[in-house]
Parts: sequence; C-alpha cells; structure tokens
Amino acid sequence: MSLWKWLGLAGVAGVAATGVVIARDQRKRAALTPDEVRERLHARLGESASD
Repeated sequence: MSLWKWLGLAGVAGVAATGVVIARDQRKRAALTPDEVRERLHARLGESASD
C-alpha cells in the first residue's frame, strides 16, 4: 500500500475516533439535571475566583 493510502486510512480513523469522543461527551452532558449543571458552574466559578 502506498503512503497516501495509509495516511488516508489514518485520517478516517481519526475522524471516527473524534466522533465517538464527542458523542460520549454529549450523552454525559445530556444526562445532567439543571441543578447539577448549576452546581458545577458555581464550583468552577469558585475555583477561578480563588486563583
């Protein structure tokens, strides 16, 4: 196989892996309740304010 075919296959695999990671992250976020989101935002704000 030529170098270009291997690079193309690697690119396709990278795009597929990125899609999997994005889908997993979206499912995790969709499972949060509004109260959980609010708590996380307040915690992040507290962390950034202390820095």
